[in-house]
Amino acid sequence: MTPKQIYGMLAEFKSPKLILKAAEAVKNEGYINFDCHTPFPVHGLDDAMGLKRSIIGYIVGFGCIVGASGGLLLQWWSSTVAYPVVISGKPLFSWQAFMIVTFVLMILGGAFSALIGMFHLNRMPTFHHPLFNSEKFKKASDDTFFVSIEFKDPKFDMEDTKKFLLSIGGENIEVVEE
Repeated sequence: MTPKQIYGMLAEFKSPKLILKAAEAVKNEGYINFDCHTPFPVHGLDDAMGLKRSIIGYIVGFGCIVGASGGLLLQWWSSTVAYPVVISGKPLFSWQAFMIVTFVLMILGGAFSALIGMFHLNRMPTFHHPLFNSEKFKKASDDTFFVSIEFKDPKFDMEDTKKFLLSIGGENIEVVEE
């Protein structure tokens, strides 16, 4: 087996407490390219892995601003430039009448930016991942917790990484091929 064919190493853990301790131990050991796979969200796992706060909130905020601005600009343009009709002596642009559509387009812009941003940040669509080659990994969506350490990690070494995963409570350690 040549190193180019190896994706990384996969270790199995039995409970949420064990995966939290394992994630923190992997981070503290100095591994950078690792991930935790759980069948349900585990509170505190992001902090244990040392992940930064997501930028999705900023993306959604930007989408909301663009949607609201676009909606208000479209209504202003249509009522004052394209079709200026004075009705009952009211001004051509009365912003209070346009707030409902502006709000709806703000929500629509935020929803679309959240969808597109999440697809981009999660690198989707991913039709195949090397971890899908593992038969044991099929239990990740059922009742088992996994930690995977990638081969491209600077600290990765076949023997040392396996010993480390065993020392933190990993079971059924497997080398995953590409």
